[in-house]
Amino acid sequence: QVQLVESGGGLVQAGGSLRLSCAASGRTFSSYDMGWFRQAAGKEREFVAIVSWSGGSTNYADSVKGRFTISRDNAKNTVYLQMNSLKPEDTAVYYCNVKPRGLARLTDAMEYWGKGTLVTVSS
Repeated sequence: QVQLVESGGGLVQAGGSLRLSCAASGRTFSSYDMGWFRQAAGKEREFVAIVSWSGGSTNYADSVKGRFTISRDNAKNTVYLQMNSLKPEDTAVYYCNVKPRGLARLTDAMEYWGKGTLVTVSS
């Protein structure tokens, strides 16, 4: 079955950096977007960043634009989130997400989520 495993979360001081990884297995993820969402305590889950299968198209939430960089390595079925200049408001559980696009949706209409990795940014 499809499994997404996040790693790289932890405790970091404001201004520091972390790199999150999400390794996906159980499918060939061609034509799947891969992205990151986060959920802070007491708040709704929110979009953070997404990257297309080719890696040529990315999108970021305004709150992280210029600080976070998303990338993927299709040979490893892994998506990364490089987080720089971290702020306390970035504290959240970060979830990996994969979603089929285009023709891939004909064979797999499911959207997949990891269990999350906690990022805590201290002030």
